[in-house]
Amino acid sequence: MTTTLVTGIGELTTHDPSAPGGAGPFAVVIDGEHVAWTGRARDAPTCDEAVDVDGRAVLPGWVDSHTHLVFAGDRGEEFARRVAGQPYEASGIQVTVDATRAAADDDLAARLRRHVAEAARQGTTCLETKTGYGLTVADEARAARIAAAGVDEVTFLGAHLTPAGTTTDAYLDLVCGPMLDAVADHVRWIDVFCEDGAFDGDAAARVLAAGAARGLGGRVHGNQLGPGPGVAVAVAAGAASVDHATHLTDADVDALAGADTVATLLPACDLSTGQPPPPARRLVDAGVTVALASNANPGSCYTTSMALCVALAVLQCGLSVPEAVRAATLGGARALRRDDVGHLRVGARADLHVLDAPTVVHLAQRPGVPLTAAVWRAGRRLSVTPEEVRP
Repeated sequence: MTTTLVTGIGELTTHDPSAPGGAGPFAVVIDGEHVAWTGRARDAPTCDEAVDVDGRAVLPGWVDSHTHLVFAGDRGEEFARRVAGQPYEASGIQVTVDATRAAADDDLAARLRRHVAEAARQGTTCLETKTGYGLTVADEARAARIAAAGVDEVTFLGAHLTPAGTTTDAYLDLVCGPMLDAVADHVRWIDVFCEDGAFDGDAAARVLAAGAARGLGGRVHGNQLGPGPGVAVAVAAGAASVDHATHLTDADVDALAGADTVATLLPACDLSTGQPPPPARRLVDAGVTVALASNANPGSCYTTSMALCVALAVLQCGLSVPEAVRAATLGGARALRRDDVGHLRVGARADLHVLDAPTVVHLAQRPGVPLTAAVWRAGRRLSVTPEEVRP
């Protein structure tokens, strides 16, 4: 198995408390798919090949724990109306549902691959995506199957909204019965949109319980458009994460601080929909585990840029750059209950993100600038732009 020495690292973020601090240069050894060694470059072992990154910063690849990438159609007109003053409404989801149902499998798979590749070129090396734009047994099943072939983690989001032509009770019977049966072999998680205009707290609890009975972990879309029961439902069910978490009461924050449920914040979505920034500083100060994710989707947040989310978390949400980077890497891994990604400790999956910058501070200092210079995923060098760092 080939070993690779990534050396000349000016700043190394590992999320390993035992890693050496101070000034570099540092180095990382990749052995196959895993990190085999980290430390000062002068102490590095001999490897089969070496890449000198010439003083650039290296951090774990982004872990994007919340996306919606199995879809067809375009909602650019909706975005234009929203920036002209029309408030965001969850009912826009139905537009994507109609387009996705009409699309061929190959078209959905190709679009998914394109967006995953787009994210990878920006340093995302572990990505979750959801179903939720089919909302029939057959369409949710094919979305789950397509997603499972293209991403690291798949979530069943049949409970995205109640489609036209049925009642909420009848649709929940479908979600928690035949639809769940049809997707269960392809997904690890179950999710529910717990919000006014979608599903209330009792309905959300029912969905999570049905998923748990099939061995699926829980996730919740909650507290996006206003205060609501999403956080309480997620914590009570032992869900891995509650996502959005924009409008929180003191009781919500206290509940999260006393639980293992991660608050996954989606600041690019809040920016796009005109919501206030999520209360990241308040959550971190209360001891809540926070993740950052893109919420890449065709309607409310059409971006795969985790670097944008980090910049917004710093510039609008009160986090320091190291806190935001941690939330976008290790925080995302914890939201997915994974210990193999989001860090560069020995034994981790070798997901490395090399910045065309000497420090991660540039992620917030230079928002909108493409800073990804090189990416390794599971030990394999990916093709990225701008110009790559070459051996």
